[in-house]
Amino acid sequence: MSAGDRFNRQLRRYYSWYTGSFIAFVLLLAIGEFLGMSQAAIGHVFLFATIAIYAGIGVMSRTSDVTEYYVAGRRVPALFNGMATAADWMSAATFIGLAGMLYFSGFEGLAFVTGWTGGFVLVALLLAPYLRKFGQYTIPDFLGERYQGNFARVVGLFAAVLASFVYLVAQIYGVGLVTSRFVSVEFEIGLFIGLAGILVCSFMGGMRAVTWTQVAQYVILIIAYLVPVVILSYKVTGVPVPPAVYGSVLSQIGERESELLTDPAEIGVRHQYRQRAEEYAHKIEQLPVSLEAERAALIERLNALRLNNAPAREIALLERTLRDLPRTVEEARARWEKERQHALERARPPPRHAEAHPGNSPEASAVARNNFIALVFVLMVGTAALPHILMRYYTTPSVVEARNSAFWSLFFIMLLYITAPAYAVFAKWEVYSNLVGSSLTELPAWVASWGKVGLVKIEDLNGDGVLQLAELSIDTDVIMLATPEIAGLPYVVAGLVAAGGLAAALSTADGLLLTISNALSHDFYYKVINPKASTHRRLMISKSQLLVVAVVAAWVASLRPDHILFMVGMAFSIAAAAFFPALVLGIFWKRANRPGAIAGMLAGLGVTLYYLASTHAFFGGSMDNAWFGINPIAAGAFGVPLGFATIVAVSLCTRPPPREIQDLVDFVRYPQLPAGGDPR
Repeated sequence: MSAGDRFNRQLRRYYSWYTGSFIAFVLLLAIGEFLGMSQAAIGHVFLFATIAIYAGIGVMSRTSDVTEYYVAGRRVPALFNGMATAADWMSAATFIGLAGMLYFSGFEGLAFVTGWTGGFVLVALLLAPYLRKFGQYTIPDFLGERYQGNFARVVGLFAAVLASFVYLVAQIYGVGLVTSRFVSVEFEIGLFIGLAGILVCSFMGGMRAVTWTQVAQYVILIIAYLVPVVILSYKVTGVPVPPAVYGSVLSQIGERESELLTDPAEIGVRHQYRQRAEEYAHKIEQLPVSLEAERAALIERLNALRLNNAPAREIALLERTLRDLPRTVEEARARWEKERQHALERARPPPRHAEAHPGNSPEASAVARNNFIALVFVLMVGTAALPHILMRYYTTPSVVEARNSAFWSLFFIMLLYITAPAYAVFAKWEVYSNLVGSSLTELPAWVASWGKVGLVKIEDLNGDGVLQLAELSIDTDVIMLATPEIAGLPYVVAGLVAAGGLAAALSTADGLLLTISNALSHDFYYKVINPKASTHRRLMISKSQLLVVAVVAAWVASLRPDHILFMVGMAFSIAAAAFFPALVLGIFWKRANRPGAIAGMLAGLGVTLYYLASTHAFFGGSMDNAWFGINPIAAGAFGVPLGFATIVAVSLCTRPPPREIQDLVDFVRYPQLPAGGDPR
């Protein structure tokens, strides 16, 4: 038996024991809950026990060897690299946000499942084996060698840091979301609790520690994802196989949707929201007069209350309303426009879950279809270009193992993806059948608990004391985390889901942090600034950068910039436009040269960032500036084709790369040849 086989066998034994121990741990907590263990205690045990496991693996995997730190010694077997890649891939957006996106978007949300799954096919066919044969440490490394020098390396470095940082902020935001809900701490404190777990995993052992931690995290997150939906499937249908039976529940949802669309109370509430939107539009149109009139009216009412000795609580409420009133015309316009859009959203009938490309007209349906196709495209090529995913294929022992690990990655991801649509359907059935139409005095406890963190909002707009669907606002990220509570499952299942969400966020955050710090230390400091730096100094620079990036990302996440799924989509667009054309043409077209690659990366990245800034409200843009009605999350749909076209055009107009670079392409593309063999 070879050393590699012995290592593989040893890993299987260790992780089999680990999986069995974790299942026993969950069962013990379930017994504890039955015997009276408090929910707070269960939440704390889940959080700190799992972080302790990851920290322990990180400490045991510490290393000062450069190859171990950057690429885990290039000895990770395909099966375990597939698990680690799946954990690295299945971020907080996938674990927490995907079910919610499918809940709200129905058929349209399948763009995420299709795009992300298809992306790994591109990885296996176009990139993973060739990058492994190239055999360096990072993606900017490949760009620097293939396109001759540090200019292409630095452009790639900038794009890698930008895409990874946006993605990282989303993961740390997810950590804060989970910890604030299940450990009852402030959101900002939860961020830094999770940050400590991230740093312990990656600081001392680099890719080696991150790899073995991610394998452990995959075990937890897949168990946490499957257990609630299997129980819920059995509760609703009597069959514990969610992907096989959720179709029957989907047909019942269709019937319930028909009832809600014709319910007079629902129609009345939507009409009131439409009127509210018109009122906000009128106020915006009348600025600045409307702002001054509203402020004067509030002051007059406040003075009247004080003269009449009104209750202190009523006076305090009006004082807070006056204090929160916009102070400038620009602030009023931005806030009222946001409120107008929210009212318009509540005024629209929700799309039918199983309806493809919904729209009120053929033109609207065509726009929905174009957005679906654009998003699938961006997610596919973005997946195939994410630096923290591609880095994982440098860790395998050989090219064959790299290709095999892409298969295992897809298999382990599939286990979650074929279950996500069932989550959305079962959660929607519970909400539509057991929540909508209930008295506001008899709402389940989960509504109040998630309302405290601002992710569930209820407004009795028509004052009838009954909850209409239009009066219920649920954040996308709640559906997955709240499903155990929605279904009335034991709290230990909710704690398990929280542990899974934390594992998903931490595993991806580890990989992203390492990608950023390695790019800054290896590609910028070592390759550009100080090529003579010692191994010790390189590792110290990497660890110091890791700390700085982690703290900055946590600070940005504490500002709650946007919901998780959009931030992740933005990272995919950036990675797709910046890297995919340069990587694919660099591997498959020998004529691609340095000026072409640099121009293509800058053009693709530039148009993507411009489109994001001009169309998304967070950056001050508006969908009025959209091209063909494409949403900003799919901005890379414009950057990728432009990148390909620019690389081809500029490369054909300039000198071809030298012979040694063309030989490098042959070496990367073809199996090892005898001396003098012709790869063509």
